[in-house]
Amino acid sequence: MTEEGLKPPVLFCFDGSEGSRRAMKAVVDLIDRPVDAIVLTVWETLATRLARTGAFVGGSAAAGADIDAQEESYARSIAEEGALRANEHGYRASAMTRESFEGVAHTILETADEVSARLIVCGQRGRGPVRSALLGSVSHTLASHTRRPVLIAPEAPAGA
Repeated sequence: MTEEGLKPPVLFCFDGSEGSRRAMKAVVDLIDRPVDAIVLTVWETLATRLARTGAFVGGSAAAGADIDAQEESYARSIAEEGALRANEHGYRASAMTRESFEGVAHTILETADEVSARLIVCGQRGRGPVRSALLGSVSHTLASHTRRPVLIAPEAPAGA
């Protein structure tokens, strides 16, 4: 195994958005490749999302289970797409999905610790100050609570 192969992986937070794609590209010139990488997609069950927002919606458990299975499957396909893109950029990437119980950022930070990530890479959604204040910001939470280096690629300017 090469010395490079002994280094911890880069952890890409990938949700299929343009911001997560841009973040992956932003690191290309900063990190010598090939390097191990994990492309992480975090998903939440319908019940978790509703509980975190304080909402309650009655309905059948079977319908919720169907939606959760679709969410998990979709997350897996997004992570695999991200790993494919990362491999095209010269990383040795593998896809990973994680179910979130305590928020997306918390799950990312837990995963980064589990894999001893040397760098967490994420995009910025650009929700705006009001929506970020109300809904929270994954990138802000990562930057505020991590013990690892984080690269946050900014949102592209409008019209770019």
